[in-house]
Amino acid sequence: MANRLAVVTGASTGIGFELAHIAARQGCDLIVVANEPLIAAAAEDFRQFGTQVESVEADLSTIEGVDRLLDAAGVRSIDLLFANAGVGRGGAFLEQDVASWRHSIDTNVTGTVYLIQKVLRDMVARGEGKVLVTGSIAGYIPGSFNAIYNATKAFIDNFAEALRNEIKDVAGVTLTTLMPGPTDTEFFARAGMLDTQIGQDDGKADPAKVAQDGWDALMAGKGHLVSGFANKVQVAGAGVVPQAALAEMHRKQAEPGSGNV
Repeated sequence: MANRLAVVTGASTGIGFELAHIAARQGCDLIVVANEPLIAAAAEDFRQFGTQVESVEADLSTIEGVDRLLDAAGVRSIDLLFANAGVGRGGAFLEQDVASWRHSIDTNVTGTVYLIQKVLRDMVARGEGKVLVTGSIAGYIPGSFNAIYNATKAFIDNFAEALRNEIKDVAGVTLTTLMPGPTDTEFFARAGMLDTQIGQDDGKADPAKVAQDGWDALMAGKGHLVSGFANKVQVAGAGVVPQAALAEMHRKQAEPGSGNV
């Protein structure tokens, strides 16, 4: 019997890297994807578990990049999809160039939605498959000084909930949303947020723990999971705290220079 085929996007570092590790340990063949050459080195790490691993360097902010990923599967069906890729850019929105904020939207929203539609459509036709999409508790909070990222995660959290309802009567297919909080990954360095309070916080979650939470939720067929008790409390509070107050709270954490530098 052939191994299950798992696709992991954003697999070169962070949560995606840890998800790919788990999938490889569980005996899945892998297609791992990122928009940087580091993905090839990551693939070598995953091969230690003895399964087939193919790395794809592709820009998932483009339809062409997503199609390149899908082409790598060839005739094989994708059994597990981990739609994890995401990028952010901190700082004042009015100071960002169009290419920067559009790349975030196109990666986090357009590319993710297109990938999920293509893969999930095939899963539904087969009556078999599992999708884990990485949302964020950031989707519940107006993201002052990280406005585009939080807004894209609000879209993903909402989109996944709606789509899950649309396919709820399809036996054998599940869609799970993983919603972590701040996690100890390269995100803050890449987003230019190392001088912020949140960027310097030593209490960020372990990406391996977040990935394991996501894997367990996916295997259990759960609809969504907020990883971490403190994050669960924050999400619950977001439903009652005024939006303006949440935006001010986020400002204190994410405003450039708010860290102890």
